[in-house]
Amino acid sequence: MSLTPSRMIELESPLPAFQLPDPEGHMVSSEDYPDQPLLVIFMCNHCPFVKHLADALADFAREYQARGLAVVGINSNDFQAHPDDHPERMQEESRQRGYTFPYLVDENQDVARAFDAACTPDFFLFDRRHRLAYRGQFDDSRPSQARPVSGQDLRQAADAVLAGRTPDSTQKPSMGCNIKWK
Repeated sequence: MSLTPSRMIELESPLPAFQLPDPEGHMVSSEDYPDQPLLVIFMCNHCPFVKHLADALADFAREYQARGLAVVGINSNDFQAHPDDHPERMQEESRQRGYTFPYLVDENQDVARAFDAACTPDFFLFDRRHRLAYRGQFDDSRPSQARPVSGQDLRQAADAVLAGRTPDSTQKPSMGCNIKWK
């Protein structure tokens, strides 16, 4: 496993447009969330960093979606080379974890490139104007540490965005496995 940090693109960057299918072929677009804060998570099934926080991420999504935050997961890994990330397995993972957000397939990896995503998990939180307000870690917990998963960093940023405030610009990069490029 290769430890890769997120690239920490410039805050206030506009939301890259996307239109992707879920594993059943239903299309989801960035245009489906007008005037709504949106969290885009680059994730996959097999990464130990994603597995480490997956249950807490499912809880976070349920809580914050109820408060008005739209959430979308995107799997950009080459699933031909990494069969655990195949769309059929994504469906199983969504059911098992209780994900309440669309988990989308970026088969040609164009969306990951448009976001400049680097790792799994990689979090991009956009405000109501669809400007980047947060890019960074879920929290300080890692699979190799005894620290509990809290989602503290992302929670603070999401709370600010939902209240119409700008999150603290001091943000720590997410760390995880590199996206498995074709």
